[in-house]
Amino acid sequence: MKYAVVIMDGAAGRPLAGHGNQTCLELAHTPNLDRLAGEGTVGLVRTVPPGMEPSSAIACMSLLGYDPVVYYRGRASIEALSMGIPVGAGEVVFRCNLVAVRDGKMLDYSAGHVSSEEAARIIAALNDTLGNDRIHFYPGVSYRHILKLSGMEEALKATCTPPHDIPGQPIADFLPKGPGSEVLLDLMRRSEAVLRDHPVNVRRRARGEVAPTTIWLFWGSGAIPQVPSFEQSYGRRAALSSGVDLLRGLAKMMSMTILEIAGVTDGLDNDCSAQVSGALTALDQHDLVVVHVEAPDEAGHAGSVEEKVRAIEKIDAEVIGPLRARADLRLLVMPDHPTPIETRTHDPAPVPFLLWGPGFAANGARRLTEAEGRRAGLLIEPGYTIMKRLTGHA
Repeated sequence: MKYAVVIMDGAAGRPLAGHGNQTCLELAHTPNLDRLAGEGTVGLVRTVPPGMEPSSAIACMSLLGYDPVVYYRGRASIEALSMGIPVGAGEVVFRCNLVAVRDGKMLDYSAGHVSSEEAARIIAALNDTLGNDRIHFYPGVSYRHILKLSGMEEALKATCTPPHDIPGQPIADFLPKGPGSEVLLDLMRRSEAVLRDHPVNVRRRARGEVAPTTIWLFWGSGAIPQVPSFEQSYGRRAALSSGVDLLRGLAKMMSMTILEIAGVTDGLDNDCSAQVSGALTALDQHDLVVVHVEAPDEAGHAGSVEEKVRAIEKIDAEVIGPLRARADLRLLVMPDHPTPIETRTHDPAPVPFLLWGPGFAANGARRLTEAEGRRAGLLIEPGYTIMKRLTGHA
């Protein structure tokens, strides 16, 4: 038996008043998922434990079968692990977004989805100007980067807000605050001068594109804890494909193989066909593969119904379609968390799941949607136990 997990990042949401009170999952044309839902088990799963933030780090850790109450120590260190950035004694790391602020308000948490190549040049300039033996900036994917501080553990006490939580809002009330915030605020303010006339931004403005105006620091953490490997925990050799460092970092934590597949990105341009083809090939050497698609979440943060629906439909056609053809496959398909269009940020509500393949009986569902998950009357809680259902691991 082989196993596949498809993470439709942020695909769940809330009914949209302007769209017949349907969610994006309901609006999307998903014939492959509809077929599987009619043949498999559908329900809801709570991936975010009560009292924890509804981040992808926590939700995906649950989805992959690990209890975030036990193993979560902060997000930035997970991404740092993926990027090969060591976090030693006395060192802390923060997510460092390139963002665009206009008239004191958060214009764009992703700085117009600045490209990784452009961002790398900006991060290099920040490192040259603001970096030293205690402060170091590391380039990541698109707008997502890492700041490492040495001998400044106090910074972890600062209260920070993710920029995607405050679209269009004045930033003054959401800047880092409290003990340890001074160094973060200082770097954010000093970054503005570095970015203002950087050649990348000069060219972006000339093209009419959004240009990053400052860095935004949040999700601070120290070193990650030791966790048992996925094979130790579930008796299965696992591999993962994703276009973002967070999921690749989680895979490293769990000693999964990271699949390097050309064309896998964090947006709608993701080559889903290549991604699923590479994942299926990996099943020759592995028992379980994880296919993570970031695009629905990015569309949710952007507040775009059309792009979110298009991302879901692309997953259905190019990922779910090929997986359906495998007779020896047990399949788990689900979002990690909702990213409602109205709020443009993450929500801790339970998400719908679909378990399909040998051993999973139909329970009357017609689609993989929030309403069908509720109607099925099956709630899995705590969420990390869903992996046991997929693998049959006691």
